[in-house]
Amino acid sequence: MSKKLILIAFFAIVSSGLFSQSPAFELNFTAIDSAAYVQLDSIRVINRTQGGDTLLYWPDTVLSINYVGIPGISIGENSFRVFQNYPNPVAEQTIISLFIPEKDNVSLIVTDQLGRLILKAERPLDDGIHSFRFIPGNTNLYFFTAQWRRQTSCIKILQASSNSTCVCSLEYVGSELSFPQYKATEDIQTFSFSPGDSLLCIGYATGLQSGILCVPETSENYTFQFATNIPCPGTSTVTYQGQVYNTIQVFSQCWLKENLNVGTMLQDNQDMTDNGIMEKYCYNNQPDSCTKYGGLYVWNEMMQYTTVQGAQGICPPGWHLTTDEEWKVLEGAVDTKYGIGDPEWDLYLEMRGYDAGVNLKTTTGWNNEGNGIDLYSFSGLPAGVLYSSGFFFAGSRGYWWTSTPTFVFAWARFLDSNSIEISRGYNLRSDSFSARCLKDY
Repeated sequence: MSKKLILIAFFAIVSSGLFSQSPAFELNFTAIDSAAYVQLDSIRVINRTQGGDTLLYWPDTVLSINYVGIPGISIGENSFRVFQNYPNPVAEQTIISLFIPEKDNVSLIVTDQLGRLILKAERPLDDGIHSFRFIPGNTNLYFFTAQWRRQTSCIKILQASSNSTCVCSLEYVGSELSFPQYKATEDIQTFSFSPGDSLLCIGYATGLQSGILCVPETSENYTFQFATNIPCPGTSTVTYQGQVYNTIQVFSQCWLKENLNVGTMLQDNQDMTDNGIMEKYCYNNQPDSCTKYGGLYVWNEMMQYTTVQGAQGICPPGWHLTTDEEWKVLEGAVDTKYGIGDPEWDLYLEMRGYDAGVNLKTTTGWNNEGNGIDLYSFSGLPAGVLYSSGFFFAGSRGYWWTSTPTFVFAWARFLDSNSIEISRGYNLRSDSFSARCLKDY
C-alpha cells in the first residue's frame, strides 16, 4: 500500500463559536491519454492562494488533508468588514478578504506606518466574500482600509522581513458566497491549506505535464488528460446560437477552437448595454470580420454583467469564460521553456514566456511574416481590438479577455505578429476584445 501524505491545517469556523472536528478528505489522482491509462511519474500540488507546494511520487497518488476545528469568530451576517490577512506576518504574499453585504462601490487603501499612501483603488463589488493578494514592499507595517457605504474597516499587516525588493501590489483573486475559513497562526507542516484555497495540481508523465485547477471542499477524484491536438473526447463540436464551434483538447483543458461569435452586431458608435440581448462588434463594422475573427466584446457584456470570474457569460451552457489562472495553465502547457506553475506566468504588462505565443498563433493570417506554428491547434487569430478611438491591429495582434477582474480593469492576453511570446496585462473593461470559452471541469 502506498503511503499517503497527510497535510494538517487548522481553521477557524466563522459561526457561533462552536468547536468541531471535520473528517479528512482525499484528493485522488490518475491520468489518461484520450481514453488510455497513463502512469504518472509524480504530482506537484501548489497552493495558489497562500503559496507553498508539495510533491507526490509514484506510486503515491493520494493527497489527504485533515482539519481540526478551533473556536470561531462571531459576526453579524450583514456586517461589512475586512478579515485579518493570512499569513500574518507576511513572508512573500498574503491574502486579504472582505465581506460585502450588498453590491456597491468599495474603496481600498493601503498606507504605511507613517500614514503615507501606498496604494489606492475603487471598484464595484458584488455581495459576498472578495479576496485580494497583497505583496508588500520594503516596509514592515502596513494598514489596509476598505470603505463601503460610509462604513470603514481596517487591519494591520506585518511583514516578517523589511528587506524585500518587491514593489507593493494588490491583485484581485476572486469571490465566494461563504465566509472565508482561516488557518491558525502556526501550520503543522510547510504546505498549508485552508478551505477556499485554490490549488494547481500538475501531473508529470514521460516528460510531459498536465495541469488542473481546483478548489476542493470534499474528497475528489482528478484525472489528468495528456491528449493534445485532438477534438475534446466526447465533445468534438458545440452548436450554440445557430453556429457550430469545434473543440480542441490541450492536455487537461478543453477549449472552443474558435473565438466566440454570438450576439447582435452593433456599430462602433453604439454602446453595449445590460438589455438582455447579447451584442457584439465586428472589426471595421463589417459582418464578414465576425465570420473570420469572431466578435469583439466589452468586458461587462462578455460577462453578462456579473463580476464573478469563471462565469458562463456569453458562453454555451456547460462552458465558462476562461480565468486568468486558467490562461496561465495553458501558457505553461504550450511553452517549451517555462512549465505549468512557473513564476514566469505571474508576470504582467510585458511579453513573457519563451515560445507560447508562436505555439498558439495560426499558421496564416498574421502580418510581417509573424505567423505561428499552431502546435496545439489553438488557432489564435489576429482579430485586433476596438478602443474608444476606433478599430486597430487586425492582422497584427489578437486580444483575449479573461473573466478575472482587477480593480476597474480586467486581465487579458494578447499575441503579436512580431513576437513568439505572449503578453499578460490588464485593460479598461470598455475596450473590446475577443472571447474564448473553456469547458467546465
